[in-house]
Amino acid sequence: MSRARTVMVCLGPFALAACAVGPDFKTPSAPPQTRYTPHPITATAAPASAVGGGAQTLVPGADLDAQWWTLFHSHELNALIEEALKANTDLAAARAALKQAQETYKAQRGVLFPQVDASASTSRAKGTQYLAPALADNSFDYNLQTAQVNVGYTLDLFGGNRRAIEAAKAQFAQQRFLTEATRITLAANVAAAAFQEASLRAQVAAQGRIIKLEEDTLGIMHRQQAQGQIAGADVLAQDAALAQARAALPPLQKALTVQQDLLAYLTGHAPGDGDIRGVNLATLTLPGQLPISLPSVLVRQRPDVRAAEENLHSASAQLGVATAARLPNIMLSASAGGTGSSWRNLLSPANSLWSLGAGVTAPLFDGGSLLHKQRAARAALEQAGAQYRSAVLTAFQNVADTLHALQLDADALGAAQAAQTTADRSFQVVQYQYKQGAVPFVNVLAAEQALRQADQALVQAQVARFADTAALYQALGGGWWNAPEAAQAK
Repeated sequence: MSRARTVMVCLGPFALAACAVGPDFKTPSAPPQTRYTPHPITATAAPASAVGGGAQTLVPGADLDAQWWTLFHSHELNALIEEALKANTDLAAARAALKQAQETYKAQRGVLFPQVDASASTSRAKGTQYLAPALADNSFDYNLQTAQVNVGYTLDLFGGNRRAIEAAKAQFAQQRFLTEATRITLAANVAAAAFQEASLRAQVAAQGRIIKLEEDTLGIMHRQQAQGQIAGADVLAQDAALAQARAALPPLQKALTVQQDLLAYLTGHAPGDGDIRGVNLATLTLPGQLPISLPSVLVRQRPDVRAAEENLHSASAQLGVATAARLPNIMLSASAGGTGSSWRNLLSPANSLWSLGAGVTAPLFDGGSLLHKQRAARAALEQAGAQYRSAVLTAFQNVADTLHALQLDADALGAAQAAQTTADRSFQVVQYQYKQGAVPFVNVLAAEQALRQADQALVQAQVARFADTAALYQALGGGWWNAPEAAQAK
């Protein structure tokens, strides 16, 4: 054992100092882009009197809160997202995958150390009288006990093992960022589903009022027809309008139940577990200051881009592993122990045994297998590079899309607010005219129907602004780097 230890001590520094074949990974350079849209977007504005109205200003370089959803100041939304972060099954699966990747990385690090194992055996045997006795005391019946310790070590002269560890570490980091991406996406999906569910509840209620107005109108027209005041064609036209209003309700109800079921799933519940409490649009606060990161900073903030970078890192290391597999491999081994007829004298000097060994293996012919594996690893590296560039472009696209959406949402909310205000004024005027006997009651119902439709459009515009604000936080990376549990992922 002392000789084996001496050999390993002597050769250990050579193994540690040896080069590692394959490319040394370098973090991709920062993108040259300085903006996301052809024309800068610095602020959006909508009437402050509407829910979700007011101005939003983009603040370059501002940091993101890891709990950005609290900026909407909704206890219902906070509760939904907190429940989802605790109970969502997709996030639980991502966390388990992260644990698996961590343990795989730790297991891979074991190749840096000698492999030591011990063995012990005992047997009872009888020898033949025509051969010399196995033991020195000339007995043919004997017990034989053997115990030994074996040590093996592979010199990592060309860095194949170190590249394998590097790849495992990169895969662990990749899964860490994928877990963060899952968490951020989950929070954004819950917010979007909650906003949409609130919008659909309002639209279903508005559509129900429209149907009631159409029914009232049809009843009035039936009485007018009976008195000969209108023709049957007018009644049929109103029948068609009522049918259209009724036909518009089931799709809204269907969409509402789908969103409620989605909220149940996202928060880790089955749809039959009970009603999911939604949010009240009227209590939401639209964040007025929105952070905006430079493209060069965004690629360090987006967890999906960081995951793609670690995938590129892993592919680079795997190319080193494939390259090292084509080169010679040096193995050292040592063993020591003893054998005897009883356990008591097993370790006596006369019964001791030991061995030292060293070997070199080098591939001579494998039908081109190792060469093609190396080429495959190089192609995988090229693929990972393309995937990284795609992830960067996708990140830029997401931010650009949300910025354009926020700008257009503000315009749409302004238009919807103006339309609703006009419809409300028209309804007030027609009501006054009806009280003065200037117009029939049918006109009042028509004006109220137009008002209800304007109310629906206004709710949709309000929800779009809330949802796209949440989408911007997601597109910018969700602030995961400010969460205490994610400090090690920076």
